[in-house]
Amino acid sequence: MIFEETGLPDLYRIRQNRITDERGYFARTFCRSTFMDVGVQFSPLQNSDSYNEKKGTLRGLHFQLPPHAEAKIVRCIAGAVFDVAVDLRPKSTGYGQWRSEILSAENGNALFIPNGFAHGFQTLTDHCIVSYVIDTNHAPEHVAGIRWSDPEIAIKWPDEEHRIMSEKDVLLPFLQNLCNH
Repeated sequence: MIFEETGLPDLYRIRQNRITDERGYFARTFCRSTFMDVGVQFSPLQNSDSYNEKKGTLRGLHFQLPPHAEAKIVRCIAGAVFDVAVDLRPKSTGYGQWRSEILSAENGNALFIPNGFAHGFQTLTDHCIVSYVIDTNHAPEHVAGIRWSDPEIAIKWPDEEHRIMSEKDVLLPFLQNLCNH
């Protein structure tokens, strides 16, 4: 596992160190001591997958409110996605800024997203699976989000003729209208 800074505090790109031979490859996807070596305390409690049938599916931008804020490792294990993290920590030098990564089964990259960030993605291929390793249990009463198209954040999403979104995500509030985050 190779940790790389992204330009936002505490948000890391994780590259796989693949050991390859004629059979394929082997790669570590989590190692607590590697996280500790870069100064990140992360103790996973839950793994989840998101299956996305069609290219152009957009999910997000989601997060959980304190005291159930979650940190996570996000990886695409089938297909490819444009993955986005937005810093919502009011005291952070990165507040309101976003970073994106192309995560794919082919490149094996992941993002470590600390608590206090919103997360979302748009699928770049059909039949995508996004895998999450999360440090807290899901708390439905603490789920929140901000609108994917918030002009204050101004994410440059990939062009898509037809985006597929849930009604809930379409109606998420703008950052300026979100209280107590």
